[in-house]
Amino acid sequence: MPNLGGVNCLPIVFQTRKATSSSTLNMEKGTSLPVAYTPTPAPASTTRCKSLKTVVKALALGLPLYALYAWHTNQAIIPSLSRANVNFASQCEQPPPLKPSQNEKLDKAYDFLSTEAFLNASVARLSGAVRVKSESFDDLGAVGEDPRWDVFYDFASYLKKTFPLIHSKLQVDKVNTHGLLYTWEGSNKDLKPTLLMAHQDTVPVPPETIPAWTYPPWSGEYDGKYIWGRGAGDCKNQLIAIMETVELLLEAGWEPKRTILLSFGFDEECSGRQGAAHLSKFIEERYGKDSLAVIVDEGAGFEKTWGTLFAKPGTAEKGYTDVYITVRMPGGHSSIPSDHTSIGVLSELITRIEAEQYRTHLEEENPYFTQLQCGAAHSPQFSHKLKKLLAHRKRHSSSSSSSSSSAETCKTKDYLALEAAREGGPAIKYLMQTSQAVDVISGGIKTNALPERVRATINHRINIGETPQVVYDRLTNLAAHVAKRHGLSLHAFDSPPSSSSSFDSSSTDLEVEPPNSLILSKSSHELLVAPITPSSPTSGGPFAVLAGTTRALYGEQVIVTPGIMTGNTDTRYYWDLTRHIFRWGPGYDPSDDDAGLGNIHTVNERVSVRAHVNGVKWFWMFLRNMDEVKGE
Repeated sequence: MPNLGGVNCLPIVFQTRKATSSSTLNMEKGTSLPVAYTPTPAPASTTRCKSLKTVVKALALGLPLYALYAWHTNQAIIPSLSRANVNFASQCEQPPPLKPSQNEKLDKAYDFLSTEAFLNASVARLSGAVRVKSESFDDLGAVGEDPRWDVFYDFASYLKKTFPLIHSKLQVDKVNTHGLLYTWEGSNKDLKPTLLMAHQDTVPVPPETIPAWTYPPWSGEYDGKYIWGRGAGDCKNQLIAIMETVELLLEAGWEPKRTILLSFGFDEECSGRQGAAHLSKFIEERYGKDSLAVIVDEGAGFEKTWGTLFAKPGTAEKGYTDVYITVRMPGGHSSIPSDHTSIGVLSELITRIEAEQYRTHLEEENPYFTQLQCGAAHSPQFSHKLKKLLAHRKRHSSSSSSSSSSAETCKTKDYLALEAAREGGPAIKYLMQTSQAVDVISGGIKTNALPERVRATINHRINIGETPQVVYDRLTNLAAHVAKRHGLSLHAFDSPPSSSSSFDSSSTDLEVEPPNSLILSKSSHELLVAPITPSSPTSGGPFAVLAGTTRALYGEQVIVTPGIMTGNTDTRYYWDLTRHIFRWGPGYDPSDDDAGLGNIHTVNERVSVRAHVNGVKWFWMFLRNMDEVKGE
């Protein structure tokens, strides 16, 4: 076989000659042995041409053989995909549309939601809410001490003025000063309450971005289709929709059997420790653990993919952890620098971290696995390759235990997840992969002074099937190499978790940082993957009610599938109150693909008014459907 490593490696030449008397061996007559000899050297150009021809011939023969080998190997890894026969429709059953029982007065009130009069009134209410500036900041001090909290007095006053029936007929509790809990007592105390949630605060608007806005960020401007401004889509729209629903139900004279709770935090955008954390404890003290029938908070919405419109209420959330990397090295004058400053060392470690991503893998309890099955069952444009990979996974999981399936995923590539990520891009990939993002960095104080301390913060969202420990182990391993290379001592997660990523030089953290060191520490805000909400569409439980309500409002062409949140909501504090938690934005405008999560937390945040009105209709039907459903 020719050596294909280069064209200058020539084959050894053999030639058979007739044996002479002096060279004939004692063998059978007429038999001669091949004798090696050195041929007359050919010109260099001729030799190169022959060599190239040899390589071309070898490639012509070798490449098809290699392709056959690769195909065979791939078939061994993903066997018998074409023989798969899986009934995906049975894995994605859809409940029938669910409408409340007929009631002439209530039906007339519901019809009012489709009028221009209601639309205009709703525009005024939501625009007014956007005009109340209610930013929250990561460095807020204690409630009652930091005056920046006082904006929530203004927002509470606006709600009281705008929704008089709610404030006169429902019980209103103010928790930790600005948390709002409304209680509409039901007539049947044996039924668990329904809880609707939203948050009053918004992310800040950087002043330097204001000129880039089409309309001022606190104007609440209505252009005939959208309401513009910070909080219009996250999530004053959901809060106002909930309040409008309850106000109109009170006006129509409805009396619920099931108690209804409305819980509005005020610092969701900075982790909810002052708002939702206190509100959830207040509710638990009143009703106890596992005391609620269902929770609906802000979250996922609708997605058009594979030729199908999916409604994707979030039934899971990824985990969360922040890791702080601190490098301490000697200072000095910049004219006599060390070969590597602390900034350079930190940059080297960050480069190593970003050079490799966490593995992409899809656990079967991940809600996206269900959406893939729904796509295979109901979507005309669903990927043929994904369908085969999905069928193979289903066949394999049905013939082996879940533990062995997980073990196989850990040892081999998850071809289903990798293909779904390839086809869907980053938005889909990070439903199945722990993310890492270097979001904050600080260091150095002067151009002629070597930096003595630098720090970076890396945010992680933990994939289903993993824990934050996966992050800590990986970063420790990478940091060890960098620390050894630069003669630094490594301190990996050996100090108490930090409550802040602050770089304040007065921080007490500085007192315990050893010199010539590389320090890894974690935030006190660590969160495991959320418990996954049951999502049977035919059990008659809360998911079935949610799905049936959605299909009643938007049509049976909508496929309802459980979704997963890559971010975290205030529901992180409510896990002990119910298994049935949905992160769900029910407002949808079929004529608009632009509104929604794509515009939150950035310039030109806005919401479609038609989507907002549809959100009111959805909450109206959902509250009534939950009131009529049998069960807890």
